Amino acid sequence: MKLARLLALAVCVGLAAAAAAAEPYPTKPIRLIVPFAPGSATDSVARIVAQELSQRLGQNVIVDDKPGANGQIAAVAVARSAPDGYTLFMTTNTTQAANQHLYKSLPYDPVKDFDPVVRTGTLPFVLVVTPSLPANSTAELVAYARANPGKLTYAAASSTSLVGAETINTIGKVDLIRVNYKASPQAMLDLVAGRVQVMVADFTTAMPHVKAGKLRALAVTTAKRSALLPGVPPMADTLKGFDVTSWNGVFVPAGTPKEIVARIASDTLAALARPDLRQKLAVLGFEVDPLDTEPFGRYVREQIAYWGKLVRDAGIQPE
Repeated sequence: MKLARLLALAVCVGLAAAAAAAEPYPTKPIRLIVPFAPGSATDSVARIVAQELSQRLGQNVIVDDKPGANGQIAAVAVARSAPDGYTLFMTTNTTQAANQHLYKSLPYDPVKDFDPVVRTGTLPFVLVVTPSLPANSTAELVAYARANPGKLTYAAASSTSLVGAETINTIGKVDLIRVNYKASPQAMLDLVAGRVQVMVADFTTAMPHVKAGKLRALAVTTAKRSALLPGVPPMADTLKGFDVTSWNGVFVPAGTPKEIVARIASDTLAALARPDLRQKLAVLGFEVDPLDTEPFGRYVREQIAYWGKLVRDAGIQPE
């Protein structure tokens, strides 16, 4: 009798597990973690994509900002989440490529702790200065900085803003002094107020202030001119070899079922193909340039090596 009860219990447990496995994904709201503050470029992109994914997946996709420690707080939260498709991570080269070289050790592994889903696109950055600074070009900024060593400060709010500014220091042979910020919107407030003078900033947070005349755009950080800001020259025109571009993509905790990854990737790519959504993202200064799961995984591995070179060439010592 006891054996029969045990067998019956085992059958019930097996049936329950099978039923759970057969449940269509998703059956509850999904959390989309962002490693930067509200109002940042990645947060702004995440909210547009999340709205579209909510409609396609039939469940709310809720953006959860976890800024701090250059994205490490959010990365750890995702790495420790259940690999069930209900925690997504929209992040950038900061957490998945640059941090590995900016810190002596990390509380997460950018490769082993995450599975790539899809690259959404690139985030061009722009060199901006306060209007009171007597510089209307990269060459004039470099000349002024050389004539006033150690007197100009720059805001660093992400790996791209940090590496971009330190690359200016290295190639331009100048001494811009770093001031660290938790997030780009906070840094932008101090830049507009003149408490810092220079920033390599993402288009999303910088361009409203440029258009309002509160900041001056000197150059884009991409190797070639950006279609989003065609009138502004690339920094490489003055500082040869300069090419610093941020990217954005979706990840999940390692071990997430492949069929769920495929579903998220398919719906994200379909959303990014819509002209109206691409236009919304372009207004933010975001260039849609998607990669599916496998090529995105290869791209991430290449970017880890690439950002390592950028960090070393900029002379940045890991913390």
